[in-house]
Amino acid sequence: MVTPESIRQSIEAGVACPPVEVLGGGAEFQALVVSDEFAGRNRVQRHQLVYAALGDRMREEIHALSMRTLTSEEWRSGG
Repeated sequence: MVTPESIRQSIEAGVACPPVEVLGGGAEFQALVVSDEFAGRNRVQRHQLVYAALGDRMREEIHALSMRTLTSEEWRSGG
């Protein structure tokens, strides 16, 4: 079963992101991912990094994942 914790662990394994917050249940989740890897990237590129970290889980286990992807500077300034 997919849990917010298992999604958080997958994201952290693939993206250098100290603060990650994942909420939700069933197959629908919301994530806040803060990473300096997002600097200079648009929203689509940022989401692609997170999707890559989740790999096949996005196709097989997770039905919906809404994301806020911020750099640490954006996060500190209130995003």
